Amino acid sequence: MSQILTPRQAEELHKALIAYLSSANLPSTAAALREELSIGDSFDDATRKKYEGILEKKWTSVVRLQKRIMELESRNNSLQAELDSATPTSLLRRNQDPASWLPRSPARHTLQSHRQPITCVAFHPIFSSLASGSEDTTIKIWDWELGELERTVKGHTKGVLDVDFGGPRGGTLLASCSSDLTIKLWDPSDDYKNIRTLPGHDHSVSAIRFIPSGAAGAPSSGNLLVSASRDKSLRIWDVTTGYCVKTIRGHADWVRDVTPSFDGRWLVSAGNDQTARLWDAASGDAKCVFIGHEHVVECVALAPPRSYPHLAALAGLKKPPPASSSAEFVATGSRDKTIKLWDGRGTLIKTLIGHDNWIRGLVFHPGGKYLLSASDDKTIRCWDLTQEGRCVKTVEDAHGHFVSCIRWAPSVVKDAPVNGDTNGSVAVNGSAKKEDPTGKLNIRCVIATGSVDLNVRVFAS
Repeated sequence: MSQILTPRQAEELHKALIAYLSSANLPSTAAALREELSIGDSFDDATRKKYEGILEKKWTSVVRLQKRIMELESRNNSLQAELDSATPTSLLRRNQDPASWLPRSPARHTLQSHRQPITCVAFHPIFSSLASGSEDTTIKIWDWELGELERTVKGHTKGVLDVDFGGPRGGTLLASCSSDLTIKLWDPSDDYKNIRTLPGHDHSVSAIRFIPSGAAGAPSSGNLLVSASRDKSLRIWDVTTGYCVKTIRGHADWVRDVTPSFDGRWLVSAGNDQTARLWDAASGDAKCVFIGHEHVVECVALAPPRSYPHLAALAGLKKPPPASSSAEFVATGSRDKTIKLWDGRGTLIKTLIGHDNWIRGLVFHPGGKYLLSASDDKTIRCWDLTQEGRCVKTVEDAHGHFVSCIRWAPSVVKDAPVNGDTNGSVAVNGSAKKEDPTGKLNIRCVIATGSVDLNVRVFAS
């Protein structure tokens, strides 16, 4: 030992050993060791207190470090294998345009901590935080870059069904909704404190989304939230007051999903009545009904302006709608295993067939060229809108069980102020904001999915 440790280190170790033996209630062993090492009266109660617990701490940290070293060695080996097999083609793919990036296995991170199926995921518009909600009643906040759990947020008394980041200018909030009939607002800048609970729905609240600023008739910018419920209604809330400012009725059954247009003017919802519906967000009037699915419509997505040229060609239009126009094209996913593409007037453009089970989530690629879908068949599929909606990629076994949700990390507009001001500077959830037509979007090639297998997965370039 004397060859490895300096005299001072050896003395520290001896004292830690004696303190450990004393705390473990082995006084005679501690006394024998003191005698052998000639440590006399200098080792009093104060010294014992100082050294108590040091040995255990060092022991646990060594085990933790060994585990980390093994993980890093394994990662190093896989990276080396990837490097060894790198071909000019694969190197070319690495430097490819983000507008053409698609997820591939394996996921960069598998995030584990939930105790029941995961129902929803959402990205913070600026920071590398990812929220996931679960049937275990909790919301977990992860750092998706590091793949680490940051905190667990508790407050709901039943399963959390949806989460979304957004809110008033300069103050991002996290909203959640649950089978306990409530919507809750949490403040990420104050340790995710629950700042407000919104009661009002008469049944499970299945989906929520912040409505981007610019909505006609909005009392102030960015403070509106829309919710969809099993009580067959949609509600619009003012998050600054907590009041329900509008109730929209029209669906004949459970409303499963809702999404706003990038300018906040329109809402699209879908549900168990096998329809999707387009609403004027300001008046609450129905603009059109999308009829054609043969089962529950689980999810909806609004096409970003960048995909208008491809969808217009698919619809046989001579020229695409202007990029400033919203709710021009809609995608719906259903339990009938199909995805349908529609124009904003309710005309069916294309039915995409390929999944073997219910479709649970849809997201348009911010680059505009692809539509991605997540399904109970455990896959993610990528549909190329420039090739008449052909499925060009399938991520097989994206999860070990049903894939329940999918979100795209928000694109950051270059030169955007990073002060929490998300309105007009960041595209939330992969949907194009009003600045999109200028082409300044900095696409983040990051996707998160959640599953019944209790895992959240992050796919990133």
